[in-house]
Amino acid sequence: MFPDVRLRRLRKGKIRNLVRETTLSVDDLVQPIFVDETIDSPVEFSSMPGIYKFPLSDVAKEAKEISELGIPAVILFGVPASKDAEGSSSWGEIDVIQEAVRRIKADLGDELVVITDICMCEYTNHGHCGIIDFETKEVLNDPTLEVLGKIAVSHARAGADMVAPSGMMDGMVEAIRQALDLNGFENIPIMSYAAKFSSSFYGPFREAADSGCCFGDRSTYQMDPANSNEALREVTLDVAEGADIIMVKPALSYLDIVYRVKTEFGMPTAAYNVSGEYSMIKAAAANGWIDEKKAVYESLISIKRAGADIIITYFAKDAARMLK
Repeated sequence: MFPDVRLRRLRKGKIRNLVRETTLSVDDLVQPIFVDETIDSPVEFSSMPGIYKFPLSDVAKEAKEISELGIPAVILFGVPASKDAEGSSSWGEIDVIQEAVRRIKADLGDELVVITDICMCEYTNHGHCGIIDFETKEVLNDPTLEVLGKIAVSHARAGADMVAPSGMMDGMVEAIRQALDLNGFENIPIMSYAAKFSSSFYGPFREAADSGCCFGDRSTYQMDPANSNEALREVTLDVAEGADIIMVKPALSYLDIVYRVKTEFGMPTAAYNVSGEYSMIKAAAANGWIDEKKAVYESLISIKRAGADIIITYFAKDAARMLK
């Protein structure tokens, strides 16, 4: 009891560092990269200042810069030259992500972990994450699973170190695990977007990935933001199907989910600090309302404190420079 107990004693100078409970390291970070085969030079996103999409000719250079900052991994998102209802530009041997993986691996080898996003929304002309029944406007779960398996195998053949299914189709992890194993890629891990919520914070990503829906929305397959117990059910299923790492997306509005998942399962847990979370900090900082560096650090440390081992964030490069 006060005056004998004075917690302020441990908040002075370097004593503060000695008793810090949570630390943020560059080793915790993953930087997203957007690769667009329709452009010839990098293009900055209007809604995400400082974030660019890169042509195939520049992707290895960008990956090299990320690696030199000490960031251990990237996650790739592709924008193809052509889109159709089946997303057929997603699984070809020479499509945009497959070629991007080869170029990065040719330059960097094992210096950088290359993770690939496994979803159809960037490749379909309707913007949804699966095969569509156009009469009912329904996203068909089971026919989509075969396509996701084909995408994963094509990425593994190109040299991807890890695949990350994000479409929230029931059974997607099992379908991808089986496809990888049957094709000799049993050692490729799966990082599943296990608890991905139907969120308004994805808005800037839709510009980045050119993946807006032409009808409806994704609420029939992405989770209701009101649900917490359902997130644990989703994670339970994905773990049983073979997920090696599980992810919560978005991060900042779902820190309670990150905490529950990490506490319940005690396995490698990722959180995606999404585009809207990035853009809000950038916009507020640009207006002089907050200190950007302090806000970035506070946001990322909160994700780590909640239990995340891995943070996918558009701030990865900035954070790496700050941490150095």
